[in-house]
Amino acid sequence: MSEEKTGKKRKKSHPKKFKVAAQDSVSIPNLNNGNNLEAIKTVTSSSSLQVKDGHSTNPYLFGRKYTVSVALPGSIIDNAQSNELKTYLAGQLARSFAIFNVDEVVIFNEARWKDNAVASGGANKEGKRGEDKHISSDPNVFLARILQYLETPQYLRKALFPMHKDLQYAGLLNPLDCSHHFRQEEKTPYREGVVISKVPKGGKGSLVDAGLNKNVIIDRSLKPGIRVTLQIDNFDTINEGKLSNYIQAKVISPKTPREQCGLYWGYQIRLANSISKVFTECPYTDGYDVSIGTSERGQPIDLVIEEIPEFRHLLIVFGGLGGLELAIDADEDLKCGGDEADALFDLWVNTCPHQGSRTIRTEEAILISMSSLQSAIKKKGKND
Repeated sequence: MSEEKTGKKRKKSHPKKFKVAAQDSVSIPNLNNGNNLEAIKTVTSSSSLQVKDGHSTNPYLFGRKYTVSVALPGSIIDNAQSNELKTYLAGQLARSFAIFNVDEVVIFNEARWKDNAVASGGANKEGKRGEDKHISSDPNVFLARILQYLETPQYLRKALFPMHKDLQYAGLLNPLDCSHHFRQEEKTPYREGVVISKVPKGGKGSLVDAGLNKNVIIDRSLKPGIRVTLQIDNFDTINEGKLSNYIQAKVISPKTPREQCGLYWGYQIRLANSISKVFTECPYTDGYDVSIGTSERGQPIDLVIEEIPEFRHLLIVFGGLGGLELAIDADEDLKCGGDEADALFDLWVNTCPHQGSRTIRTEEAILISMSSLQSAIKKKGKND
């Protein structure tokens, strides 16, 4: 990110090259990251809200409607030399996404990895990945699995993640310490759980393991093994005949804690087979209304940060070892080449001009860029 463009800045509207597949709703995000635990405990209590000069002092009262998505190539995992280092790299990324309240992580196939596995240092004809025979042959899947594992509350991992070689060193990673990673004794209005196979005594509804000392009962019959977001208004067990010894709760959308209370409730993971599919398979009905591409050939962030328009769904895209230009060149669905990469985005930025190192790794670029954009994101995100 060392080259600085000069000359007159040109404004670009959002490219219409992609037809977004309309969907009724966003698929359930699985990662729940959070803010202050005390804020979560008191956010639903009207008595806890204090007003000063006509304004509430509770920062989570009004909710957050906008979303932030980050897209990156899974091929960066192949830059690590061992299974331990690959796992640690994925853990670094997970921490970054949690710290900066990323709602969606899109892992895209940078160079048709499956079709060019040997050339890109991936799997050979026997499906083995070099000397590392104990991990996924696809780096995109490997990265997604580690990110998903770290996002999941500890008390749900055994039920949701069977033994897998990709997770061999996941226990050594730094925890995300998210707000949904509750301890058993913590009583909060929102909680994650997994539907279990045990049938309720009354025969109606489903039982959910939410990491509490008692099972939770919901009024919907769901398939065992499904992860759900719960709202629990009362932690006292029901004392009504066959339903006794259960805690009652209702299933809510995982977007509710964010939209209603402003709590960061984790990121959703999506795999895309190419960079164009990052856009065309967008889960939001109207697509991403603002997209930012990062490159050392972009305009310095200080010159363009005020040009970021208001948004409902923001997408920030990072390249791998060869930059975004490589991924665009490899995408057969795009009519432009890597030398026209800036035309695909509303903003084409360099978030670290005058860098002291010749190269900036993707995991470093994410930290630098998200830090540089934080104030603008909070200012331009729409909550109406």
